[in-house]
Amino acid sequence: MSSSSMTETMERHQIAIYLSGLAAGAVVGWAWPTGGPVWEAAIYPVLGALLYATFLQVPFTKLTVAFRDGRFLSAVLLVNFLIVPLVVVALTSVISLQQAVLLGVLLTLLTPCIDYVIVFSGLAGGDSQRLLAAAPLLMLAQMAALPLFLWLFVGPELADIVEIGPFVEAFLILIVLPLGLAWATEALSSRHRSGAAISSAMTTAMVPLMTTTLFVVVASQFPKITDQTEQVFRVVPIYAAYLVVMAGIGLAAAKLLQLDAPRSRALIFSGATRNSLVVLPLALALPEDYAITPVIVVTQTLVELVGMIIYVRLIPRVTPAPAAYA
Repeated sequence: MSSSSMTETMERHQIAIYLSGLAAGAVVGWAWPTGGPVWEAAIYPVLGALLYATFLQVPFTKLTVAFRDGRFLSAVLLVNFLIVPLVVVALTSVISLQQAVLLGVLLTLLTPCIDYVIVFSGLAGGDSQRLLAAAPLLMLAQMAALPLFLWLFVGPELADIVEIGPFVEAFLILIVLPLGLAWATEALSSRHRSGAAISSAMTTAMVPLMTTTLFVVVASQFPKITDQTEQVFRVVPIYAAYLVVMAGIGLAAAKLLQLDAPRSRALIFSGATRNSLVVLPLALALPEDYAITPVIVVTQTLVELVGMIIYVRLIPRVTPAPAAYA
């Protein structure tokens, strides 16, 4: 089977493959509960490889156009840093949560995703170029805004214990490094066949890399979640409701701004997906009294991964074709 045929076959069955990755990760996490740290150490390398492959799919010559789209970039910032906090206030006021659990919810829901949102949005026909252009802005904005949001939500004493160092590390590992390698590969492709061969191989590897990422995340965190089922069950409805609410808000915002279908889908995914894999190191660095916080962060990851599989099928159906816009 040729690489193109293999790629088409995997893309055609990608949802089933991703679900298999999730299920396999749960089984491995359950069977080998002490292996969590091993899988946890693999999250950044695997996610970095996935983002490198993703960035290779986006021609850098098109990024200048994406950066000039002020309406889309403004919409992404407005949704994530004005509307989302209001939604989080509403959702967290419904259920009483202990402080360590609330902190986990806030760390995830207040930080917009800058990594696999590009992958899932692309699978749904979203505008990857514009999401890629928005990623550095979103990362820098949330680094500045998160301490303020935590101060507003839970007070200055709790905001002060969250370290910013893991944010910087994630930005370098998950954005700067893969982006630089993708740029170098694209430059190599214009001069040597080896560059084109690498790009082709990474295109073929997209579905396996996403599946591996899902497997590693679930395998690393499944034992922690099964040990804290009572707290997990309290936050699952919040995370699920967030995905439902943000789908409606994202769609309404896209219609109000008269965005075309690819940008509408990108905006919806940006508002819905959260930065749980990036903020997980922040949660792990908290004092011992907040040992439950990483579990709450990871719970959001699992709920969101299932939600993204639904989003990939649903969002293209609820966003109109480009021709429907004026």
